[in-house]
Amino acid sequence: MNRTESIQLLNQAVADELQAVHQYMYFHFHLADQGFGPLSLLFKRIAIMEMGHVELLAERILFLKGDVEMVPAGPVAKITEPEAVLAKAMAMEEEGVISYNQAAVKCAALADSASKQIFEQLVKDEETHYDQFEKQLDNVKRFGTSFLVLQSIGQGEAGGTPAAG
Repeated sequence: MNRTESIQLLNQAVADELQAVHQYMYFHFHLADQGFGPLSLLFKRIAIMEMGHVELLAERILFLKGDVEMVPAGPVAKITEPEAVLAKAMAMEEEGVISYNQAAVKCAALADSASKQIFEQLVKDEETHYDQFEKQLDNVKRFGTSFLVLQSIGQGEAGGTPAAG
């Protein structure tokens, strides 16, 4: 097994996951500010899942005796329009699926089955995130942003509990 190549692949994934955490938290803050509580909470939940991915990747890097590079892949895109937010998130998840599939193939060629399995799990998770964002975007396209407002009716503060009344 070539640990160096596996560590490089894993660190690239850390960068991508950190980028997703930053981007999704940015979306979470702005969507909450616009009153779109349920969509905001979706981004927060997925950002937390992405943090779990960073931890999983970091543990593998350290097991391989590498150093975890905690540098996001790029800057946060300043997007606040719900439809554009969802389109950006879907694009990010789709890129992740492609990248992680390629990394899984490379890890298999390196005889690093444990890293390959991590990348395969990330593919499954990213596909699930993509599906969640796609459903939201489809509904926004069908019903407009009023769909997001209707989701928020009866929701309390950012915690998602019904308002007292």
